[in-house]
Amino acid sequence: MSGIYSTFIKNTTVKKFVFTLLFFFGITISFAQTTTPVTPGFTTLPLPAFSITKVPDSTIFTRGDLLKDKETIIMIFSPDCEHCQRETDSLIAHIDLFKDVQIVMASPLDYQEVKKFYGDYHIARYPIITMGRDGSYALGSFYHVHNFPSIYIYDKNGQFKNSFEGSYPVQKIAAAL
Repeated sequence: MSGIYSTFIKNTTVKKFVFTLLFFFGITISFAQTTTPVTPGFTTLPLPAFSITKVPDSTIFTRGDLLKDKETIIMIFSPDCEHCQRETDSLIAHIDLFKDVQIVMASPLDYQEVKKFYGDYHIARYPIITMGRDGSYALGSFYHVHNFPSIYIYDKNGQFKNSFEGSYPVQKIAAAL
């Protein structure tokens, strides 16, 4: 019997089969490992310091200029982003959902592009919205933004509540307040 076993093991086809079987078993085990999702660091921090150049008047707007005792929405956007344009349309159409909130819309793009967006969407009609250019991309870096628009919600005390990356129904954003 040991002769049959010895012949069996020496067979190259069987060796290849056993190796292939072990290889796929190892790959299956490695992909089956679970990973713990990483919570972004900003979720444990208060509203970050920032400085944006406001449109249409080019004044500087900072965290210190925010109204006290109001929830805050920070929206990082790009004027040339279709998702941002649709999100802004929806926000304006449902602005009544945000009557007790202050909204800061910040973009890293050129000031003139942000100013054009401001005019195209008649942002001056909505005093709860402050729009400006984040020329140093401080907010985008703080939040590690990967998609536009990116929305971050803070409570009345400046503590993080929720975030939305990409397009979301404004009703869902309002419900997170």
